[in-house]
Amino acid sequence: MSTVPGAAPRAAGDGAPLVGVLALQGGVDEHLAALADAGARTRAVRLPGELEGLDAIVIPGGESTVLRGLAGALGLLGPLRGAVEGGLPVLATCAGLVLCAGGPSGGPGVLDVDVRRNAFGPQLASFETRLDVEGVGADVEAVFIRAPVVVRVGPAGRVIATVDGRVVGVRQGAVTALSFHPELTADRRVHRAFVERVRR
Repeated sequence: MSTVPGAAPRAAGDGAPLVGVLALQGGVDEHLAALADAGARTRAVRLPGELEGLDAIVIPGGESTVLRGLAGALGLLGPLRGAVEGGLPVLATCAGLVLCAGGPSGGPGVLDVDVRRNAFGPQLASFETRLDVEGVGADVEAVFIRAPVVVRVGPAGRVIATVDGRVVGVRQGAVTALSFHPELTADRRVHRAFVERVRR
């Protein structure tokens, strides 16, 4: 049995939530595997029709302008925004956070936050650390790759994680957005907490 917190898989039965992963760029397979370990049924989402029937969606990392361009070309941005505004829970990581913030990224704009892209430096400045994430736990493994930081959080938002005083995790309604990549570690607590919130 694994000694990594949150790593023990659970069987995804018929009552398990169906969680989509926006499958345009980034750690799609890694998110799908982490969600399955957390007890969810999963679906890769590339077309608007694949949003139907989802209980939640993950918007992974990558490059935010490329993600926006691909989602726009495939007709996903409008339906995705509508689904999230309708209450579909979201876990957004790294570029997914930028996309959810909208603004210059042209994304769905479902978070009232401002972000600064590549706030920790270029690819060579990537790093791993452990941090506390509200609603998830202490000492959560986190991988930062050209990561953004949140520089303003609107009144509806809540800061749930920081690194050296910089905001790297926020929650607003059913949207949880993180600057880092939880899918690139063996620590499944972020995905387990997300799946549990969806179940509730």
